[in-house]
Amino acid sequence: MGVDPHGPFGAAEVVGAGGSRQRAIRKAGMVSAGLIVALVALGAGGIAVLKPYLSPDDFDGPGSGAVTVRIAPGSSAQAIGSVLAEAGVVASAQSFVRVTEERAVTNRLRPGHYRLRKGMAAKAALDLLLAPSSRVVRRVTVPEGLRTSEVLARVAKLAGLPLKELQGVDKALVGLPSYAEGLEGFLFPATYEIEPGDTAVDVLAAMVERFHQAARQIGLEREAARKHLTPLEAVTVASMIQAEGGVDADYPKISRVIYNRLQKNTPLEIDSTVLYAQNRRSLKITERDTKVDSPYNTYLHKGLPPGPIANPGEKALIAALNPAQGDWHWFVTTDPAHRITKFTNKESEFVRYREELNKNLGTS
Repeated sequence: MGVDPHGPFGAAEVVGAGGSRQRAIRKAGMVSAGLIVALVALGAGGIAVLKPYLSPDDFDGPGSGAVTVRIAPGSSAQAIGSVLAEAGVVASAQSFVRVTEERAVTNRLRPGHYRLRKGMAAKAALDLLLAPSSRVVRRVTVPEGLRTSEVLARVAKLAGLPLKELQGVDKALVGLPSYAEGLEGFLFPATYEIEPGDTAVDVLAAMVERFHQAARQIGLEREAARKHLTPLEAVTVASMIQAEGGVDADYPKISRVIYNRLQKNTPLEIDSTVLYAQNRRSLKITERDTKVDSPYNTYLHKGLPPGPIANPGEKALIAALNPAQGDWHWFVTTDPAHRITKFTNKESEFVRYREELNKNLGTS
C-alpha cells in the first residue's frame, strides 16, 4: 500500500515544517506496514472478514420484476440498505451504503413506500429512491371552502378509502381542538400525501394537524380573544367568509360586513348559511329558501350560526381576525363568473346589486 503525500496523510504538512513532516511520513509508513502485516497474519480468514467492506457484493444492471419497500422515518443508510437487501433489491446493505456515501446523498433519502425492482445494482436502486415517480403515494388536494361531507367524499374517491370508514371515524381519535364540536371547519384545505396502509383516522388526523399548524401560526386563540370571540366563533366567521367566495382581497371586507351587522344586532342574512342548512349548492336563493327552519339560517336567526359551515383556509381565517375598515352592511357577488363582489352601506345600492346579480344569472 503506497502513501499519497497529497492525500490524507499529506495533511501532516500543516502541523509543522522539516522534521515534523518527515516524522509524519515515517509514521504513515509504519501504519501501512502494520496493516499489511496484520492482513498477512490473518490470512484468508482476515480477507474474508474485510471483503464486504472493501468490495461489498453488488448486482449488475437495473434488475427486473417489481417489489414495494417501505422506508421508515428516521432510517439511516445502513437501515435502508438492510431493508433493500432483505427484499432482494440489492445484493448487500454495504453496497447501498457505499454508493450513498460516494454520492453524498444520505440526507436526501426520504421515508415512504417505493416501487423498486429485484436484483438491482445499488446505484440503480439509489436512483429510484431519489426519484419522486418511484414513490407509492396518492396526492389528494382538498380545496378551500368544501363542507366536511364534500371533503370526505373527495378523499374516498381520490385516496381509495371507503367512504363509510371516513364517515364513521371516532372524532376523539383525530386530535380536534378542545373547542371543536365536530369535524366541520377543521379539515384544513391542503394537498395531502396518502400512503399504502394509511387509515381513515390517519388521513383525518393529518388534516386536523394542518389546522393546528395554521392556527398556531396566525395566533388564532389569542387574536380571537382580542376580538371578544371564542376560537370556534372565529372559525365560524372564517367559514362564512370562505363560503361566500369572491377574490382574496374581498375576504377582509366580507369580514367587516359580518362584524358590522353583529354589532348592530342585525341578522347576517348570509346566503351560504341557508344553503348549508339545505345541504345544497346554488347561486340562486329564493324567498322560500330564506325561511327554511334551521339554526343555521341567518335570515331567521340573529348572531352567528351554531358552528362552521365549511372548512376555511388560512386567508379566510386571517380575514376573520383582521377585518378591513369600513361601514359596509351589505355585499353582493354581482358577477359570479368573474368573481366581482360589491360592497355598500346603502340599502338602495344593495337592491340594485341584487338586480344586477339576477340579471347575470338570468333570473331577473
